[in-house]
Amino acid sequence: MELHVLFALFSLLFSVSSANLASLLNSNGLAFFNCFANHSPASTTISSVVYAPFISSYDSIFQNTIQNLRFNSSMTQKPQYIIVPQRPAHVQAAIICSKNHSLQVRIRSGGHDYEGLSYKSKTPFVLIDLVKLRKVKVSLRKATAWVQAGATLGELYYQIAKETSTLGFPAGTCPTIGVGGHISGGGQGSLMRKYGLAADNVVDAILVKADGQIVNRATMD
Repeated sequence: MELHVLFALFSLLFSVSSANLASLLNSNGLAFFNCFANHSPASTTISSVVYAPFISSYDSIFQNTIQNLRFNSSMTQKPQYIIVPQRPAHVQAAIICSKNHSLQVRIRSGGHDYEGLSYKSKTPFVLIDLVKLRKVKVSLRKATAWVQAGATLGELYYQIAKETSTLGFPAGTCPTIGVGGHISGGGQGSLMRKYGLAADNVVDAILVKADGQIVNRATMD
């Protein structure tokens, strides 16, 4: 029996500290931070979600899961902002504000982006890092699992194995690959001859559209 994954592409929420945000905006005049705060819940702590190059932790956040060090070179264009969402509203704010400020959007889940699609752009861009969106909830009764896109395949397999020894999910063999990127690319694995690609077994998804609207696949069918 196979385990279908209900794939939550972006699932997180946010909280903002108005005092810290005010000093940041006054000293740097960063309209993007202002926009992000305006489109986030009042409880959002902006400093824990949005990182800019002048923030000391920017480099460590950028380097956290990067696998191809060519894209960590001083010659490589870095994102104007790194956004580490914790809730869906943070992703909405990132999409809306990136569009308002003419910034391209790049997504990172596990960091196994050897083509550099998460790290390269011909124009200024933001990087949405899904590292904090990695919850996995398995339902044995339905033989399904909701998986946030920042989870790795290893985390997915581990949670399934904790719940059952008779169910599995047909995906790749590298445990550190992010679920979001793997499934977005189809998701080849050792079980695909019998069960197909990982993407073939996605039965629902929560998505954030280009206009910032949250939808799931069922509402789009």
